[in-house]
Amino acid sequence: MLESVSENLRAFGLPLAKRAAGLVTRAIPIPRPTLLVGPDSALRMVESVADFGHRRVLLVTDAAVAKLAPVERLIDALAQKLHLQVYAGVTPDAPLPVIEQGIDVYNTMAADAIVAIGGGSVLDAAKVIGLAAVNQRDPRSLAGYFRAFSGPPPLYVAPTTAGTGSEVTVAAVISDPEAGAKLIVADTRLVPRIAALDPLLTQGLPPAITAATGLDALTHAVEAWLSGWRTAESDQLARVAARLILRFLPRAWADGDDLIAREQMALAATWAGMAFTRANVGNVHAIAHQLGARYHVPHGLANAIMLPHVLRFSQAKAQGRMAELALALELGKPRDGDRLLARRLIETIEALKHTLDMPAQVAALQVQDIPALAAAACWEADTNYPVPRRMSEADCAALLRAVLPTASARTKGTARGAAARQAKKPKARPKSR
Repeated sequence: MLESVSENLRAFGLPLAKRAAGLVTRAIPIPRPTLLVGPDSALRMVESVADFGHRRVLLVTDAAVAKLAPVERLIDALAQKLHLQVYAGVTPDAPLPVIEQGIDVYNTMAADAIVAIGGGSVLDAAKVIGLAAVNQRDPRSLAGYFRAFSGPPPLYVAPTTAGTGSEVTVAAVISDPEAGAKLIVADTRLVPRIAALDPLLTQGLPPAITAATGLDALTHAVEAWLSGWRTAESDQLARVAARLILRFLPRAWADGDDLIAREQMALAATWAGMAFTRANVGNVHAIAHQLGARYHVPHGLANAIMLPHVLRFSQAKAQGRMAELALALELGKPRDGDRLLARRLIETIEALKHTLDMPAQVAALQVQDIPALAAAACWEADTNYPVPRRMSEADCAALLRAVLPTASARTKGTARGAAARQAKKPKARPKSR
């Protein structure tokens, strides 16, 4: 009985609160970084850091990225102009112990700016390190919206993947390993000062990472398009991002050295990031965050697996919007009707996943965990996201059961992966260019 009352309160009270939040969100000015685009744009960015008067800079990255030849060149360029400390301790999901170590390094060196070079975890870690250090706060206490008194130090970023959009967003996602949870820190002051979209930093990225991060960007675009907080501008950004991803992601996946495809994917991720920064995300992200927190499933992979299932669920309420996106992507004609166009959108995403050899199931998912995962995902969606169709816990559990691994799926996936590796060995990410 109490659960039923709670469910009713969430179903009717929270949508009203989110509509009010949407009005506020549309009015909040969101800064945008200066974008530098093209080969060697990251070098141009780091050469500008000293020109802004910074003298003690913390460079945040991860161990693998720090060893890449282009990144070593960036580190050398910075070290020649100012006092530089490299913190290469970031790991996937940006766990709290990693953030706390970064805060210690920042405070010890008395840094006055941060440069972040890496994937979404690196960029998000850098955002929280700076915000927590300046405010002398435990990073846990910053989870939520506008929890800090002072803004972070100037942040300069160069993403090494094309997916998260963290280079332009107001949020950072970190993880609490002890609680098995993701924490979202949101503040408009987290937007970097400069972002360099340098295809040389994503050149040779392994196909699997290219696919997962690219589909992460597609999820951002689609969920922003379907959001209850969407605006004309977010629609435009989401539409352009989705078109670029459908065109260039297969190319970037097939040839890691295709700099044109790499640059276009970097732009697509940035446009999608701007779109969801204004419009927010939805049920796909609510579920993906739980899979990442409990099983450490890479965020882009979790989004890619869940996206078609959530779109089918959302179609009952969002068929018209899905049809409009299908038309914008030239997947049909108006005479085809909304139902067919919405179905083509879902089928196109599924075909793209098949082309990119993406899994259909979450290999680590355990049936006994589904109730807790569903409850956490629904709470996150209910309290944060203006979704086109609200999930009940039963709805979410059904979506999760649809991606449970099966013995036959494991066998098929193993055989397909072996065949793919035999047919084509992906290019290794080069040490030098």
